[in-house]
Amino acid sequence: MSYAGFWRRFAAYLIDTIAVSIALGISLFVLNLIGVPMFENVERAAQVEGMSASAEITADLTPLATVLIIVVEWLYFAGMESSALQATVGKMALGIRVTDLEGERIGFGRATCRLLAKIISALILYIGFIMAGFTARKQALHDMMCGTLVVVR
Repeated sequence: MSYAGFWRRFAAYLIDTIAVSIALGISLFVLNLIGVPMFENVERAAQVEGMSASAEITADLTPLATVLIIVVEWLYFAGMESSALQATVGKMALGIRVTDLEGERIGFGRATCRLLAKIISALILYIGFIMAGFTARKQALHDMMCGTLVVVR
């Protein structure tokens, strides 16, 4: 079994982040257009100095939008990693998948555990993620906590 290293995993995560961000951006925009409030406190400020002008637009997400983002990311990552594909779009693009310690498919509960454990990996200055570059089986902290591996197909 060949384990996926830090940089391959990082690249897969970047692809996933871009894909999910685009999908969420379009979804939030469309929902806002059809009348479901997704943004609040929208303010426009403009400064004019001489001949130049700059505009700043700020908006806060509504609680509904925040919940939508959390649910979509949870279903995307946990759903894809526990599916028959065993990988998100980014992981598939880089030829890697998530397994348990025996190389078998993980369930939705374990995939959810892995996603939540990533919060701990991030809270400790991302050291939990960096560990994947230095452990024998290329496991990040969240993989160790949930009994998972990321392997090359």
